[in-house]
Amino acid sequence: MSTTFQLDTSTSRANPTPKPRKRLTVPRIRDHKKDGQTKEPLVMLTAYTARQAQLLDTHCDILLVGDSLGQVIYGLDSTLPVTADMMIAHGAAVVRGSYHSLVVVDMPFGTYEGSKEQAFETASKIMADTGCAAVKLEGGEAMAETIAFLTNRGIPVMGHVGLTPQAVNVLGGYAARGRSQQEHDKILRDGKAVQDAGAFSLVAEGVIEPIAIALTQSLEIPVIGIGASAQCDGQVLVTEDMLGMFERVPRFVKRYEDIASVIDKTVAKYAEEVRDRSFPTAEQTYQPKS
Repeated sequence: MSTTFQLDTSTSRANPTPKPRKRLTVPRIRDHKKDGQTKEPLVMLTAYTARQAQLLDTHCDILLVGDSLGQVIYGLDSTLPVTADMMIAHGAAVVRGSYHSLVVVDMPFGTYEGSKEQAFETASKIMADTGCAAVKLEGGEAMAETIAFLTNRGIPVMGHVGLTPQAVNVLGGYAARGRSQQEHDKILRDGKAVQDAGAFSLVAEGVIEPIAIALTQSLEIPVIGIGASAQCDGQVLVTEDMLGMFERVPRFVKRYEDIASVIDKTVAKYAEEVRDRSFPTAEQTYQPKS
């Protein structure tokens, strides 16, 4: 038994809640793929708050505290301004709000590329301050030495190849990768390098489907696709995208709901009732005791 602070949905407050921890572990995620095959794909979504984590936890194998929070939470125009402190604050909230899923936290731009030692300092602080099980970093062959350095020191790493948003300025945009033979070969080399360095899994983002399939089939670790292929070992999406919080829908996203419209209609009804004084009623106010 362990005690953590978990949101109590009956009170909207965080209370000490004793509950056995039965989280999925890094070895269990890695071993999800046996002899190069995955029977049931891994389910992964982004999460940034304790309540969001609660709602997703039952259905997901992995919750990713993605640096996409820069755009969907903070309204930034890219992931580049995201800081380690931002990731830690949200990562700790997601860990508090979940019991089942493996929690992975993105390492933000500029906090790990400088040296292996810089990467270890950032990753160890993220893990210590959040309680997450692993970190994710972008890059293939160029980051293999860093991945090996981290994993050899007890820090599980999820890799990320293909379209790497932190390198958007070098790539020249967010277009799908792998349309040339040179890019095709590089993505496969990157995936192999990340695996050989000790990563337990890999995100393949924005790559043309034949490469995603070839990458998945060539690696022994799970390959989690986003804008890749249904034949990957799992899938990940930004939760706000699949819930329909934004008007723009990227090609690789399926909008499962239109939550933005639900919020708009609900708030409009609230505003109407405030303005015509039909809210609050006696049911929402405190009356003198008779």
